[in-house]
Amino acid sequence: MTHQAHPSVTREVVQVLAEHGFDGMAQAMELLINECMKIERQQALGVGPYQRSEARLGQANGFKPRRLKTRIGPLELAVPQVRGAKFYPRALERGSRSEKALRLALAEMYVQGVSTAKVTRITEELCGCEISSSDVSRATALLDEDLQKWRTRPLGQTKYLVLDARYEKIRQSGSIVDCSVLIAIGVDAEGRRSVLGVSVSLSEAEVHWREFFKSLIERGLYGIELITSDAHAGLAEARKACFPGVPWQRCRFHLMRNALAHVPREEMKREVVDDLRSVLDSADEHAAGEQLGRVARKYEKTAPKLSTWMEENVRESFAIFRLPPAHRQRLRTTNMLERINRELKRRTRVATLFPNEASLLRLVTAVLMELSEEWETGKRYVTFETK
Repeated sequence: MTHQAHPSVTREVVQVLAEHGFDGMAQAMELLINECMKIERQQALGVGPYQRSEARLGQANGFKPRRLKTRIGPLELAVPQVRGAKFYPRALERGSRSEKALRLALAEMYVQGVSTAKVTRITEELCGCEISSSDVSRATALLDEDLQKWRTRPLGQTKYLVLDARYEKIRQSGSIVDCSVLIAIGVDAEGRRSVLGVSVSLSEAEVHWREFFKSLIERGLYGIELITSDAHAGLAEARKACFPGVPWQRCRFHLMRNALAHVPREEMKREVVDDLRSVLDSADEHAAGEQLGRVARKYEKTAPKLSTWMEENVRESFAIFRLPPAHRQRLRTTNMLERINRELKRRTRVATLFPNEASLLRLVTAVLMELSEEWETGKRYVTFETK
């Protein structure tokens, strides 16, 4: 069954924008969102208005008013209600957690006196009103409950584990310090990926990674066949302690970048990159080892530090050869986290400085939760052969 916006709604939106221009954006958005929610309810029920069908999944039950504050002004919405079935419009769900978390991060800065005139202005634009400490407390309690449930949800069998760390600035005892954000992505036995967990802490790198890994295991994580990550400080020891015997794949992208730091002359870099690719693109681990020996010997005289570094580090990217060929390109780097990092950066650069660890964790969790839910309902990331 195909649903389209009613022609009268389209005409009304056009008329509002034509008469009021940008000043009419809020009213136009009200009309569009209300119409989209009605269409979505029809899809959820499996029938159109006033239609009778045995396939009906519930009954329309009127509308509930809701005032939604947005960047273009307050919207007066009529949220469709359903009896006998579970329904809530996606238009009100998508992006809601991360938007709330971003607002709260800025609001906390405003309330705690961390903000500048710029932060005050942004806060008022995002929230649409003045923010009090009690407003922040009530809102954070509701959002944190939802996010905490997701962060502590049970896990299960996970074939591949991809790890990454990033840093954001927070205020600590009057100083501005870097706070680490650890992220774990998993690919399950069905080939679907999801965000398994996130942790924010100022603690020492190894301690933070070890506590993070233990929390994943306590939630039921098992069955890991490969871990992919960069050579983050502290990660190696924590990984060996918590996941002994699990093969580790050093991210090839970061390996290449690390190698260039040992190249003595700028004009040599392109040649070094090509030689490293000839090693990493080998057909199997044995061929890669032989090619690595040839490449390392090539630079013994012209770049002895690079030659030694290659012998000591490049084999850390050979674990991928143990995977099925169809999986290697997906798991040889941490590139699957690129979109995550873009989304996080897009949100965190607005706040620039977080008032505390809890505020940072709230925003990062909200963004990751939405991305993970999108992945889980999408296509498989890899396909496992069935015997």
